[in-house]
Amino acid sequence: MAEMVEARGTEPRGGDAAFGALDPRALLAMGPAQGDRLAAWRVALGVAVPSLALLAIGRPDLVIYAVFGAFVGMYGRNEPHQLRIIHQGQAAVLLVGGTVLGIGLAAAHVGPWTLVAFEALVASVVSMVADKYKLKPGGPFFCIFALGACASVPLAVPWWCAALICLGSALVAVLVGFAGWMGSRGWVPGAVRPVEPAISPAILVHALRYLLAVGTAGAAGMLMGIGHPYWAMAAGAVPLAAETLGARIVRGIHRVLGTLAGVGVTALILLPQPPIMVLGLAVVVLQFPSELFMTRHYGLALVFFTPLILVMTYLASPMDPGILMVDRAVETVIGATAGVLVAVCIREPRPAGPVVR
Repeated sequence: MAEMVEARGTEPRGGDAAFGALDPRALLAMGPAQGDRLAAWRVALGVAVPSLALLAIGRPDLVIYAVFGAFVGMYGRNEPHQLRIIHQGQAAVLLVGGTVLGIGLAAAHVGPWTLVAFEALVASVVSMVADKYKLKPGGPFFCIFALGACASVPLAVPWWCAALICLGSALVAVLVGFAGWMGSRGWVPGAVRPVEPAISPAILVHALRYLLAVGTAGAAGMLMGIGHPYWAMAAGAVPLAAETLGARIVRGIHRVLGTLAGVGVTALILLPQPPIMVLGLAVVVLQFPSELFMTRHYGLALVFFTPLILVMTYLASPMDPGILMVDRAVETVIGATAGVLVAVCIREPRPAGPVVR
């Protein structure tokens, strides 16, 4: 959602001016409204349909695969239907692909260090794809989050069944996003989304940032012996999705503060030990406010997105809620710190100057 702001700075990505212009007031500023309610309803409906179907047949443990597929609905939120369906199709390749890779790694019972190395590599590759096709939300966050989460959850069904749940959920999200076209029937022959013609040095540098931030965060989480290192890896990717260095620092702070507040909300949900069906419904309900605030104030969105993810994880693999919440808080601090440090240390490549003869 993680995990989802579309930064709209006008400065070159990561430039020194952004660092110097960092304003603490940016931590509290709300971005302009941009059709947020309609977009939030679309995403919430895309999550609700497959999730409620799984709850109805008594399989809340499989909701995690449906939710990751439904995250496709977050892409192309303000584009015309014709371009949105293309955008969401491109995103579906990455999200469903990441989920299926995670399912495969779970079936293969790979070791945690192998997962860290593999996820860092995937983050760098998906970063290049996301930049080339100008996906929004930008970056590899959702892909690697799905990969890490699904690789860390024991498979309760055959791998192909989990993969089909994700694929079917993604299809539902795309259909929901396109449904409004029935009212307008507007179609422009040959319309396409913009694509970068080549992998530029800036795109390569950005992919390197993801490789280092995700790999460092995951390794730190492993060395500290915390139970969910993929949360640190996902948090490491979050700051890098913003367009400027100043925005990346703000985004990292939002990630930490919003997650800590969200852990508090999670305690109110999990500690009373409500029925499993209530927890499944909470996942569906929390999706709407998560998406509602995602592009306006990332930290506020995380107050709702964090309990969504934690409850979903608990349903897939029940454990002590206290440990679950502590892991999330600590891993987030580790990952966000790694992401911000990489953003500060690795700047944009300078454009080549004129050749002097």
